[in-house]
Amino acid sequence: MKGGKVENLAGWLWVSPWVIGFLAFLFLPIAASLLYSFSDFPLLENRLWVGLDNYIAMASDAKYWSVLGRTLVYAAVSIPVTTIVALVIAAMLNSKVRGAGFFQTAVYLPTLVPMAASGMIWLWIFNGDRGLMNAVVGGSLDWVGKLVGADLHPAWLTPTWLASKGTAMAVLVVVSLWGVGQMVVVYIAAMREVPEQLYEAAAIDGMGPTRRFLSITIPMISPAILFNVITLSIAALQIFAIPYIFMKATPGGDPSSFQFYTTSMYDNAFTYDKMGLASAMAWVQLIFTLILTGVMISASKRMVHYRAA
Repeated sequence: MKGGKVENLAGWLWVSPWVIGFLAFLFLPIAASLLYSFSDFPLLENRLWVGLDNYIAMASDAKYWSVLGRTLVYAAVSIPVTTIVALVIAAMLNSKVRGAGFFQTAVYLPTLVPMAASGMIWLWIFNGDRGLMNAVVGGSLDWVGKLVGADLHPAWLTPTWLASKGTAMAVLVVVSLWGVGQMVVVYIAAMREVPEQLYEAAAIDGMGPTRRFLSITIPMISPAILFNVITLSIAALQIFAIPYIFMKATPGGDPSSFQFYTTSMYDNAFTYDKMGLASAMAWVQLIFTLILTGVMISASKRMVHYRAA
């Protein structure tokens, strides 16, 4: 066997664990889900080919459009809020403040907490009867009210956050800030790559801190912003763990408040035994995510500043 073929064979042997794992645990499930999306497939019964029926049933189901709309609203609100908060925190931590390393670690640590554990923490914080949020807000208002001799504690300021349809979405947006540390790290790294000469020239021109941040920092770190917005969009469209935990652990609440696209897909697959319908939903979600990502990348060509190598 010639030397080149020996090297090729050795290379394939080295990558074979990854290739086998990819084929067995990624490619085959993806191909199977595409086949299932055209089938009526209760998990414990034989699969029956139904063509496009699952896609037609999905498009004609009002519940499908409801969960899709709720997911898009969540994404439209949480993505800009999370991005702005991450940028502000990164700018603060990137400045020369004492103990910046400690605060950077403190911001990043919550991202290491498992999602189920953080969901239980937020359940307790937003519990309407004994939660930390209502205890702090209500206690503070009662204390100030006693000082001024007035009732400053209306009931609507301490609602049953998770049981109320009007506040459930706001709670989920607040909880989305829990994972802001990962974006903060990316933004800080990008900010440290901005040439110092640009800030010196801006200072000579009389630019203040806010103007320098908006006119220099934001354009120079725009590739990092694009990266974070794309990953945020993908995560927002696939939101599952936190709303599912809230939905199952909030007796008396409105379950539809926490019913999102992926939670509905999970219920169709494993609660209602509609694996075919769930697979169709998964493929629509995948195609929508790919189109959205392509649109963002295409639109970013005029807004993102890439420095020459």
